[in-house]
Order: sequence, then C-alpha cells, then structure tokens
Amino acid sequence: MRSPAVRMFRSLEGLFCVYKPAGVHWKLVRDTIETNLLKGVNATSAQPLPHEVRFLSNPNNKPEAAGGLALRAAAVPVLSKHPLVTGPEFQHMKVGVGHLLDASSSGVLVLAVGNGNRTLNDLYRTRTTREYTVECEFGTATHDFTQMGRVVERSTYEHITLDKMERVISMLEGANQKALRMYSSVDMSSQEAYELAVKGLLGPDGKSVPILTGLRCIHFQPPNFTLEVQCLNETQKYLRKVVHEMGLELRSTAVCKGVRRTRDGPFTLQDALTRHHWTSADVMQAIQQYRSKKRSKKGSRTLTDKAMLQTSEETLTVSQESEADKETAIAEVQCS
Repeated sequence: MRSPAVRMFRSLEGLFCVYKPAGVHWKLVRDTIETNLLKGVNATSAQPLPHEVRFLSNPNNKPEAAGGLALRAAAVPVLSKHPLVTGPEFQHMKVGVGHLLDASSSGVLVLAVGNGNRTLNDLYRTRTTREYTVECEFGTATHDFTQMGRVVERSTYEHITLDKMERVISMLEGANQKALRMYSSVDMSSQEAYELAVKGLLGPDGKSVPILTGLRCIHFQPPNFTLEVQCLNETQKYLRKVVHEMGLELRSTAVCKGVRRTRDGPFTLQDALTRHHWTSADVMQAIQQYRSKKRSKKGSRTLTDKAMLQTSEETLTVSQESEADKETAIAEVQCS
C-alpha cells in the first residue's frame, strides 16, 4: 500500500510553468521549487508504525502458576521505522527545466516533476514556438546589447519613423521566412509543405539557427519602442542582437532594456505561478489544470474528426444517390 507521501508525489508528476522574475537565475528558481515540493510531500501525514510481537516481563513480577514464567506476549511499535530514525521519506525530487531564461530575462519558465520530464522532452521535440515582448530604446549601443552593458556608441534617432521601422521589420521577416523554408525537411513544392504552412507547423526538425516566425512593433514612441516576437530555437542574447541590428539598419543604434517571455508552447502568462505560489498545493493544482486542458483538447479533436468523417460520408451518399438518379433517368429516356 502506497504511503500518503508517495500518493502526493504521483499527483505532482507532470508539467507546469512559473513566472521567473528578472535578475534571478533559473537555477535558483528550480532549487526553490524543489525545496518547497520536498517540504510539502514530506509534511503529509505518515502511516502508523508497524507492530511486532515481543515477550515482555509481567508488570506484577509474579511468576505464573502454571509454568513459572514471568513473561507475556505484547505487540509493540517498531521504532526503527519511525520518521525520526529513518528521516524524510523523500530525500530528493527531480525537477526538470524546459527552455531556459537567462538571469536578466523574465517570463514563462516551464518545469517538470518526475515522469513529467519525459513529457517535457517529447513536447520540445515538436515545433513549439515561443513569444516574447522586447522593450527597446534608440540612441545607445552597448558591448552586450543590454541596457546595463558598457556603452560603446551614442547616436541620434530623430530621423526614425514608424514607416522606416516597418520596412526593416518586413526585411527581417522575409529573410527569416527564407531560412524557415531552407531548414524544413519537406519539399517546398509538395502538398505536404502547403498543408503544414496553412496549419503553422512548417519549420525545422530539431536544432537549427534561430528563426523569427513573427515580428511586429506594438509600441513606437522614440526613443522607446516595443517588439512582439515569435521564434524558434532562439536565445535571449540573439533577440538582443536583433534589436542592435535593427538600430544599425535604421542608421542609428538601439539597445534592449528587457526581454519577457509571454508564451512557451501551450503555456502562457495566465498559467504561470508567481513567486508566492511556488508551493506544493499550487503546483499540484497547476499540473491538474494542464492535464484537464490537454484532455479537453484531445476530446475536441476527436469530435472534429468525427464530424469531418460524417460530413464526408454524407457527401459520398448524396453523390451516389445523384448518380443513381442519373442512371434511372437515362434508362427511362432510352425506353421511351
């Protein structure tokens, strides 16, 4: 029979996401959550101690009349199984991390517990895109493309307009669409490539160079502007470099003030647990919500497939009936 701690650990196995604050290393986030989960699992009510039969002396210390024995059989708890002797039931808990965020970035960080690490690997073998909101500023260039880096150049930016920005964005999108087709493993002239492109699934299998699948400016008020980015196989350093190159294309300089991940595959900011909710109870609830959402998506896909199959069968039946009507009409004309 499983102990309460084991049952709780089984319910914690799965995927969830947290909101990583800026200025905090992802390892500190993972270690904090591991510690909280271990405390929560080991704090569950322990099972009663097992008992064993031992022969103890009679409390009255008087020998028995029959055999002259001063012992009695008694069931006593096995103290070697006590938690104070054996220690916590769980000494370590494996918490895996998905796509990493560097220390200066913030946003959605996907984690996995137990067997959820296998699910995490399967999830990231697919073409899962990530979305970012990038805060930027014209007029400055630094050695590491961040606002806190060493300033290497300052420039003017009054000549930059939104139209010029949109032209640079269109140029970048075109170059990345070409790279997306280049690294895809399907023939671009095939029907398969067309169907994948319609569904938004066209992309490289496995590792490739970073590719921007979407880029737009959602706020433009020089010197400040904000970009919304969808990408594959990226790093936060690459996104900062893109901002720097955009500044150069606009005959100016630009620096990244902040990178925030807003979506990682199926996980969004609405699913992310903030620092005050990194407890075992909140993590368990988040994992259960992800499981139920996944089941509902599978159910909706099944219903859609059934509806499409029924529609195709009805279409086939109607076409067969129309063919039969045509043959009947032809036969009647020939008889007349």
